[in-house]
Amino acid sequence: MTMCNSLQVQAFNTADVAEQIRATPGWEQHYQQMSPGHFAGLVRYLDLQGVEIYEEHMNTRVEQNFSAPPGSLAFCFDRSDNALYLLNGESRNIWITPENYQEIAVVFGPEFVRRHGLDVGRLEGLFMAPLNSQQNGLFSRWLSSTLTRLAQTFDPPSKEALTQQLLEDCLYILDNACVCLDHGGLQRRAQERGVMRRIGEWAADSPEETLNLMELSELAGVSLRQLQHAFKAYTGMTPTHWLRLRRLNSARRELLSRSPMETTVAEVAMRWSFWHLGRFSSSYRGLFGELPSETLKR
Repeated sequence: MTMCNSLQVQAFNTADVAEQIRATPGWEQHYQQMSPGHFAGLVRYLDLQGVEIYEEHMNTRVEQNFSAPPGSLAFCFDRSDNALYLLNGESRNIWITPENYQEIAVVFGPEFVRRHGLDVGRLEGLFMAPLNSQQNGLFSRWLSSTLTRLAQTFDPPSKEALTQQLLEDCLYILDNACVCLDHGGLQRRAQERGVMRRIGEWAADSPEETLNLMELSELAGVSLRQLQHAFKAYTGMTPTHWLRLRRLNSARRELLSRSPMETTVAEVAMRWSFWHLGRFSSSYRGLFGELPSETLKR
């Protein structure tokens, strides 16, 4: 990981999803690479003492399983579709980003939320829903250029003025986005999100276990058709493909944690239910751009 400081803006160039996580402290996160190629990411971060700005870029598709910092209120702008996603400390989501994903977020910390009397309870029903507004893209571009400008200037604005502007802008955008809400779509997404949450919790608790499609649908408490719809909405892939990529990521983490003296590629492959070493190596190379033996040597 490389890092450069200029004023208060910090920038991290990352070469692995684990580095991407370490560059955004305070969030509970689990990342897994889900499309081929060497991972390359960027995180820019600005701490305004109670309010934080994050900008994140990732070149490959990545499964994100995350929750926001406790007590916070986060406005996350997905720059791929210009949607706003509102999160609080109880929000938990699992989905897969598109390739070349860009997001910028404003996170109001617990003390800031209390001091400004922001009643998070009144926002129930809006969390994790795609909120669309004509101002989303304009605000995202302005915020990204603001980070660039602050990293280059020796005469920054006051933190108080910037945080107040961020609060007013975010609440204004939220107010406009609520006018266009599709309540039927919100309910459907909430049900699909519940399916993915249950599957994600199972995957975190039982990383070495493998289930078939019928067992997964029983675990989620839905029909096979509902399971497939939820996966299409949140991952863009079938449950079977999702499971295979998760096993490849688990194998990679194990290879990175071992030395060639401790294990072999064949042992790791079998532990993660890849019974054909040639197919495992081929799939692994297709996803990560190197053979498992090369990972083990590193």
